Amino acid sequence: MKSEIKGLKEIRLFIKNRLSNYDGTFVKEFSQRNLVFDLIVRTIQSGESNSVILIGPRGSGKTILINDVLSNIQNNLKFSKDSIIVQLNGLIHTDDRLALKSITFQMNLDNVVDGKVFGSFAENLAFLLACLRTGEKHTSKSVIFILDNFDLFCAHHNQTLLYNLFDVSQSAQAPICIVGVTCRLDVIELLEKRVKSRFSHRQIFLFPDSDVQEDYTLECKIKQIEGYLMLPEVKSEININNNIRKNWNSHLDSLLGDKKFRNIIQRLVDIDISRIALKNFLTNIFFHLDQEKLTVEMFQLELDKLEKDDIVQVLQDLNVLELCLIIAMKHHDEIYDNQPMNFEMILTRYMKFANSNSNTQTVQRPVIMKAFEHIQNLELISMISSSGTRIQKEYQFFKLLVLPRQISEAVKKSVGLPTEVVQWANSSFT
Repeated sequence: MKSEIKGLKEIRLFIKNRLSNYDGTFVKEFSQRNLVFDLIVRTIQSGESNSVILIGPRGSGKTILINDVLSNIQNNLKFSKDSIIVQLNGLIHTDDRLALKSITFQMNLDNVVDGKVFGSFAENLAFLLACLRTGEKHTSKSVIFILDNFDLFCAHHNQTLLYNLFDVSQSAQAPICIVGVTCRLDVIELLEKRVKSRFSHRQIFLFPDSDVQEDYTLECKIKQIEGYLMLPEVKSEININNNIRKNWNSHLDSLLGDKKFRNIIQRLVDIDISRIALKNFLTNIFFHLDQEKLTVEMFQLELDKLEKDDIVQVLQDLNVLELCLIIAMKHHDEIYDNQPMNFEMILTRYMKFANSNSNTQTVQRPVIMKAFEHIQNLELISMISSSGTRIQKEYQFFKLLVLPRQISEAVKKSVGLPTEVVQWANSSFT
């Protein structure tokens, strides 16, 4: 029993590390990855100085690409001796002083003692530039600068650091390569004119799953899951009992062929086809794994959480009056083809319903107005701009942000709703 528990801990740790790190297979970034790799290799081998910005939305694989390139370079003994890699992040190094301290520390420069940098910012910058400029092109170590969240460095005072780094990269002295990583498509416009003139204007764009047709298929996702969850045959990669490993892989094989499991994964593909979504899905399952095998129920439970609609929950939490106003808005949209509405229109529709049902309690106008305002505060409706014209709040136009399906689901799940309200919600054009 103890060995099984220990084996489970080892399995969880191994799979979590595999999910949180890059899996080592590129699908769509071959050409972009090779461009970055070639630029850095040319800097190290030929003494060229280069600059490039890697641009793409979150989840498009920018960090994965950079980590893969750096991993290949650092694994090569010759490259690791001939180069220094300096990594900065705009979220951490919020001004040039912090960035400079990190650079001098990572480069092991002489004025760094126990992680502390001495001297003023100007002195340290001059010292850094002197170190970069005094080397010979073919004998100095190359310096590779990775600037993550590059757009945030553009907000630094006078862009002093960027200016000086790009300026050195334009010179024929110590070879350096600057790789910026950002989500901002307009990042070039953020650069000052003097910085922009020193940048190579080399940009590489990444887009998530834009040209990977096989990622749309169920079989591809099943193979990806197998790659993430199957334990390796080589014992040196994971230190667990052979029987536990074989049992795990055997159960996984059975799971991957299960019809209910495949239906769950198909539903996941319909929701989001990206690899990062699959990784997050599997990671959440492993955070709660407390037995020696995976089951269909675990995946179904996680899918239910993923499909849970927060708007439906908000609607369920409304009181009867507020839900009635939402239903009135729904009918208004059905009748007038999603045209804007105001409080007076919804009040008229609600009062028509209330007067036709003797069991519905009469509510005063100020109370209904308060309920309407609460719905607005919950952002279930949004105000339509009145182009600067001042309009009384009763006549201000709004747009309903809730889908009819969500309203119907909330009514169905709500407990204790009057029968008349349920029937009104399910009726049309009333």
